[in-house]
Amino acid sequence: MNGYDVAVVGGGAAGLSAALVLTRARRRVVVIDAGSPRNAPAAHLQGFLSRDGMPPADLLAAGRAEVKGYGGHLIAGTVRAVDPDGPAGFRVRTGDGGVLAARRVVVATGLRDEIPGIPGLAGRWGRDVLHCPYCHGYEVRDRPLGVLGGSPETVAHALLIRQWSDDVTFFSHGYESTPDERQRLAARGIRVVDGLVTRIITAGDRMAGIELDRASVVAPHALFVRPRLVPADGLLTALGAVVADQRTGRTSVPGVWAAGNAVDPRAQVITAAGQGSAAAIDLNADLVDADVRDALPFSAAQERRVAAILASRE
Repeated sequence: MNGYDVAVVGGGAAGLSAALVLTRARRRVVVIDAGSPRNAPAAHLQGFLSRDGMPPADLLAAGRAEVKGYGGHLIAGTVRAVDPDGPAGFRVRTGDGGVLAARRVVVATGLRDEIPGIPGLAGRWGRDVLHCPYCHGYEVRDRPLGVLGGSPETVAHALLIRQWSDDVTFFSHGYESTPDERQRLAARGIRVVDGLVTRIITAGDRMAGIELDRASVVAPHALFVRPRLVPADGLLTALGAVVADQRTGRTSVPGVWAAGNAVDPRAQVITAAGQGSAAAIDLNADLVDADVRDALPFSAAQERRVAAILASRE
């Protein structure tokens, strides 16, 4: 069984940022990652200072190279359980049956986007079916844009999308907007199309139209959809861990930190990277304290306590 100071579960921006800080602090670090990042469908990431427009895969490849360059270990795979192992820390059980020992753990497992099951929608996800205007709005600015309805939150989404184009259509998709919501949409010149969206029509490698149950077809340049954000927090839940310190990512379980979308679904890539860095700095400080305690000689009182414990077991 391999032993590490820190096991980082998840190799996205948060996990790799944490690993980079910790390897530079000369900690023994392993990163276990399944290789299926949330932003894989997107051609580019935006809003990341100095990396604006970079393909997401290139950012992660650069991060992995940096972590390896400082001596970090990378394992392709999944983690099925993290088990407390007394004073030693944790046993990290991988999907292939392996077991890693780690003094501390960072959970940076991200999330998945749960999107409506409209035929044709998933195939265009991250391309011309989009979710985040701050990530994609500038690239489709001043073009005809659509927003898929279905809830009160989607009305607010449509009003936000209007910042990037004055040609916005709100497809109600069964949502009955209130008179106040209709007034707000009208005030910003946002058209409302009632009826259910039944299919996304494609032609070649682009979205060619949106089919409604009322048989009408329209063709915006891009369609914005609010997905349901489902954090991949199973490991944290199994441990009974919740974030106790939002600033550092320290959880309610001693020795476990969390960062990125697993605990902050709305964090963008640059935010997740910052959270990973903050968690790593706090975690390293905790390890420093532990290293000092381990290096201190036993006091007479400690020796008496140990002797008493041993005697009680005889």
